[in-house]
Amino acid sequence: MSSMEILLAKHAGACYGVQRALDIAEEVAARDADASTLGPLIHNPEVVASLESRGITQVDTLEDINTATVIIRSHGITLPDKEALNERDVHVVDATCPYVARAQQAAADLGDAGLSVLVVGEAGHPEIEGLLTYAQGAGARAVCVLDPQGIPDDLGDEVGIVVQTTQRRDTLDAILEALRRRGIKPVLKDTICQATRMRQVAAEKLAHEVDAMVIIGGRNSSNTTRLFEICAAVCPLTFHIESASELDPSDFAQVERVGVSAGASTPEYQIKDVIAALKCF
Repeated sequence: MSSMEILLAKHAGACYGVQRALDIAEEVAARDADASTLGPLIHNPEVVASLESRGITQVDTLEDINTATVIIRSHGITLPDKEALNERDVHVVDATCPYVARAQQAAADLGDAGLSVLVVGEAGHPEIEGLLTYAQGAGARAVCVLDPQGIPDDLGDEVGIVVQTTQRRDTLDAILEALRRRGIKPVLKDTICQATRMRQVAAEKLAHEVDAMVIIGGRNSSNTTRLFEICAAVCPLTFHIESASELDPSDFAQVERVGVSAGASTPEYQIKDVIAALKCF
């Protein structure tokens, strides 16, 4: 039995939007063997593989769809893809996180107001790709920015901001400050998800109290990667793993207290598996 103390962050693991998507997929799997998800349902490869083993396959483009039922992933899809999907002869099940859907509506509202729209987040992330199209669909100029250097020089004064739901608050604050220095007073739609913020704060607090941190979640999960970055800045012995099988006992030989946290795309059973493995070290 391990003498190492194992502490779980106060807020960790699957958020409401992810759990909702998982529940929706479970319901579909129970009644429909002919279903697919447009993009990975959530950014967790182990979960995606589990769904595939139960008959819910992943497709990446509309052209790849060959099932009667299509589930829209938790991160949402672009507005053109959604419109095209709704015109097809398929049953559409929308598992878009409600907070992502709120951000999409916010982007459209800013565009309808005649503003240029800054979408704060990571270029290429599926949620960002969607937010850009909702603003553009309302006739707006929409630009993705992740830091003050990305703000266009010719932005103008009529600016709206919408934020990737899993972004860090200090990223948004830096962009707001840069705009204020330019005399721009943006219309802010603060769409950062509170669940993300709670996980970040809890993980950082725990990282100050332990010798090592283990962060569980997909490497393609931006919110999990951010948890890792936050904790690693405080606790250098921080590990980002997708499953318990990646743990190496030798990494914890000198560790007396280890903290555990998990991204919003990490189901509870994966957290339990990791804690069980750590107890054996």
